Amino acid sequence: MPGIRSAFADFLLAVRRQLIECLSQRAPRWSPARLVRSCTALLFASAMALPLAAQGTSENTVWLKVDTRDATLTVMKGDKAEKVFKDISIGRYGTTDAKMEGDHRTPLGRFTIAWIPQKSRYHRFLGLSYPDIDRAERALADGKISEAQWQAISRASASKRRPPQNTPLGGFIGIHGTGAGDLKIHQQYNWTNGCIALTNEQIDRLMNWVQVGTPVEIR
Repeated sequence: MPGIRSAFADFLLAVRRQLIECLSQRAPRWSPARLVRSCTALLFASAMALPLAAQGTSENTVWLKVDTRDATLTVMKGDKAEKVFKDISIGRYGTTDAKMEGDHRTPLGRFTIAWIPQKSRYHRFLGLSYPDIDRAERALADGKISEAQWQAISRASASKRRPPQNTPLGGFIGIHGTGAGDLKIHQQYNWTNGCIALTNEQIDRLMNWVQVGTPVEIR
């Protein structure tokens, strides 16, 4: 997890990039009032995200590092690895920075655990804060989602609630077990629709470390 300088620098760069995109791509075709509303909402959502970026400053902050190349999920405490879960599975078609509904790919980026349902067909499920505001901003600029969908994602991000799960960007991305699935398939293939999969035993052990709000980095 990045330290305070790295986290704050990342935050400022992200806001700068988003504002440039907001102004350059929307100004020619949006009314001044609409442009002001959109960019103001973007700044508000970004400002609300700053405390999350600063979480990496604490040596006691527990977060999850998912390495899709090494097929590992590591429980981190500050910069120290506390527990490594090996042989995880990801989306059957790999990873992406621009996930869309039905592409069976795992989104890369930084998220938080947004919700933990009591029951799941996959034994346990840790829902991630996907789609995130940065991804939604790019999708809106590319015409992949509507302004209403972007605003809903922005509001959820600002209030740290579960974002809409039914947009063209896809949803219900999380960390889960295998449920009643075949362990042999889990051990040999990436089989999910975009989630991170562990064995049931592994995710039971992982539950000792996590809660709603736990940061997750997928790289």
